[in-house]
Amino acid sequence: MSRSAVKCEKNEKQAIAKLKKAIEQGNMEGARIYGQNAIREKNQALNCLRMSSRIDAVASRLETAIRMKTVTKSMTGVVAGMQTAMKSMDVEKISKTMDEFEKQFEDMDVRSGYMENAMSNSAASATPAEEVDQLIRMVADSNNLTLAAEMDGDGPVPEGVPQGKVQEEEKGDD
Repeated sequence: MSRSAVKCEKNEKQAIAKLKKAIEQGNMEGARIYGQNAIREKNQALNCLRMSSRIDAVASRLETAIRMKTVTKSMTGVVAGMQTAMKSMDVEKISKTMDEFEKQFEDMDVRSGYMENAMSNSAASATPAEEVDQLIRMVADSNNLTLAAEMDGDGPVPEGVPQGKVQEEEKGDD
């Protein structure tokens, strides 16, 4: 329909051009006819645009109706699925299952804590503390590190500054 409107507008312009030519030639009867044709073409173009607009509106409404039908079908399926799920959901069974899950989780937590403790004890007993202390002293001595205090048992290993760096810093301050 919009193509028809464009065609009518083109015909209107042609009629106006013919009207102008008839007026220039002094043909008033022909000018009147071309004027009527121009007005008729203009009105027809407007009618085509109105009709096109109405057709677009109907098409839009049809498209909306089709979409709503699809959504309604989908909602029907979802509701049916929800009803099935609601029928199979027994609150007491769910509560029992959750309680059992929590109990098993706590048992697993206790067992894993026991295993971690056993593993750390076996690793600590497998490596004698004297050998570890001796290795730390040897590494500290070979890298010119000083230990702040003698280690007693499992104490933390202190950090020291290499002598070379202390001497460089003293030279930089001068």
